[in-house]
Amino acid sequence: MAKKLVIVESPTKARTVGRFLGRNYVVEASIGHIRDLPANRLGVDIEHNFAPRYVIPEKKKDIVRKLRSHVKEAEDVYLATDPDREGEAISWHLAEALNLKDPSRVHRVEFHEITRDAIRRAFASPRAINMRLVEAQQARRILDRLVGYSLSPLLRRKISKRGLSAGRVQSVAVRLVVDREREIENFVPQEYWTIDVELSKLKEPGRTKPRTFIAKLVQIDGQKPELADEASAMAVADALRQSSFIVADVRQRDVTRHPSAPFTTSTLQQEASRKLGFSAKRTMAVAQQLYEGVTLRGEGNVGLITYMRTDSTNVAESAQKEALDFIREVYGPAYVPATPNVYKTKAKGAQEAHEAIRPTAIRRTPDSIKAQLTQDQARLYRLIWQRMVASQMASAIYDSVTVDVSAGPTRDKRPYLVRATGSTIKFAGFTVVYTEGRDEEDGDEEKQRPLPRVEVGEELRQIQVSPEQHFTQPPPRYTDATLVKALEENGVGRPSTYAPTLSTIQERGYVERNGRQLRPTELGKLVTDLLAEHFPNIIDIGFTADMEEKLDEIANDGAPWVEVLSAFYGPFEETLRRADEQMPSVSIEPEPTGELCDKCGSPMLIKLGRFGKFIACSNYPTCRNARSLVLKLGVKCPRCHEGDLVEKRTRRGRPFYGCSLYPTCEFAIWQRPLPTPCPACGGLLVEAGRNEARCHQCGQTFPVDAIAAEDAMAVVGR
Repeated sequence: MAKKLVIVESPTKARTVGRFLGRNYVVEASIGHIRDLPANRLGVDIEHNFAPRYVIPEKKKDIVRKLRSHVKEAEDVYLATDPDREGEAISWHLAEALNLKDPSRVHRVEFHEITRDAIRRAFASPRAINMRLVEAQQARRILDRLVGYSLSPLLRRKISKRGLSAGRVQSVAVRLVVDREREIENFVPQEYWTIDVELSKLKEPGRTKPRTFIAKLVQIDGQKPELADEASAMAVADALRQSSFIVADVRQRDVTRHPSAPFTTSTLQQEASRKLGFSAKRTMAVAQQLYEGVTLRGEGNVGLITYMRTDSTNVAESAQKEALDFIREVYGPAYVPATPNVYKTKAKGAQEAHEAIRPTAIRRTPDSIKAQLTQDQARLYRLIWQRMVASQMASAIYDSVTVDVSAGPTRDKRPYLVRATGSTIKFAGFTVVYTEGRDEEDGDEEKQRPLPRVEVGEELRQIQVSPEQHFTQPPPRYTDATLVKALEENGVGRPSTYAPTLSTIQERGYVERNGRQLRPTELGKLVTDLLAEHFPNIIDIGFTADMEEKLDEIANDGAPWVEVLSAFYGPFEETLRRADEQMPSVSIEPEPTGELCDKCGSPMLIKLGRFGKFIACSNYPTCRNARSLVLKLGVKCPRCHEGDLVEKRTRRGRPFYGCSLYPTCEFAIWQRPLPTPCPACGGLLVEAGRNEARCHQCGQTFPVDAIAAEDAMAVVGR
């Protein structure tokens, strides 16, 4: 009996899917795309409606031969690639390369989770390949090839640096980082002062010493105080010290805090960056593992989460019911909302038919499978599970009290108003499971203590008046989380592009990571300035977002893809011709180190190579003396106690931290070390998430100010 052939992208996915389908199916993997535009030439016939010239890469020819042999023996062929435009295009390329011309024999199946029920439903209702999705992906691929293959060689001709590239999304991402850095460089701090007043009741029943609380100065003569210098602040502070304080108003209300929606690709990358310290690339690699299947005792290969490339916050009705039943059983009926929570996707061009990222089984709790996962898998799965469960829970309710206190020299003359706010949690709701992380620019939520009960007209005792000097702060540098957020909010790129974009701009040497902060290099600034002058549309956020919408129209409305490309390419070709004539040639000079080569005596220089900066002799190639540029972390090696821990990079560019005396001492870890020793045992503390550290020796976790620690560590040594 002829078997049915199923083709997926990866061997892991093939194993998981094959386990659910049984003996009558042969499941094979294409290992991603099996056809693409050629690597060594444009591969697009511009003169003939941008016709692509696809080729089978050399490394994929054996895979294609194997798949063709399976096709000959199969009765039916099921194309079970990923449920997005990229997956649809892979299915179409498979059909073309494998010469699957008989439509009755070829079936496209789509599932958003790799579970027995989802696969059974998909195979029960196969469909034809959606050519709108294929054309949208093809138009994007051709557009990116036209831009990349035109701009990248131009940059290499004009700038004396190998490995340069430009692209629709990556160049906008670099521009965001460059623009933010220039905002910081040009920022002029402004001095301002605030005044806090510590107050208490005259007497508080049940207490020998009344509780104190802090009130902030918010008005002077009905106006917002403007205390621009020390003299004006001290004058007001002195007047407050001579004042009496009377309660003017008490406002009490319930404040409702709603849970966040379940994860999309963007929000998962942002939250994994904030809470786990993961890069976007690392997040997606681990999520792919969880989606494609992990071996669990008694279950075999199981897909643990739904598809991880999505911009939708929708949740299947069955999954929502499972979550609500779990919440009712574990946390009680009070934690189940009166009506199920429904979330509206905020991303531009979101594909609402897709699902959010969620566990495939809510009852498969993080603790129940933790021992069978890698550390990264366990941490990311816990984050996804908590977010999904919390998203279906009742809102948290806080009892918020605001007290306005008037102050002045007499009861009739009270020009000052100070305000205190306190809150207590009335109902924990979803916060018993999860609370969302916060970006640096969001600021920290003020930790509010409950206030003592006071009444209007009551006199309060002044304990202390504290004027404090401040300076306005520049905007913070981007992190992985905030850059992905900015790209999504501006409609630049799509879920599948965020992680590779962040990797590319660092691999090209345009942006470098300092702790979690992203900073542009001089090369990144130079390339951005040249593109801004000669190709303003290419790195214009609005223009790039508009192109994304046009590509979406191809998929959603069947807009003619050739017309979309023609409208772009005509003006672009003319701009390219002008730029080739007018763009100046630029030479990047290496940075001197101030030291001499220990082999030939020539000056040593800091150069930029494929894997980042390094130190090399200026007498190259006669003298080939070179070494790594080491980033010291201010931490002694916990193993040998002699070397320093320094930042290093793998050949793929991933940072890790090891002993400076390698190979004598081989100590190395992935997590960034912190200069503060463990409060419990004195051991090595490492980053374990935003504002959290974990001891490498005893395993305890502690809250820390991660940003301050990063600033303290940013010391370049040699």
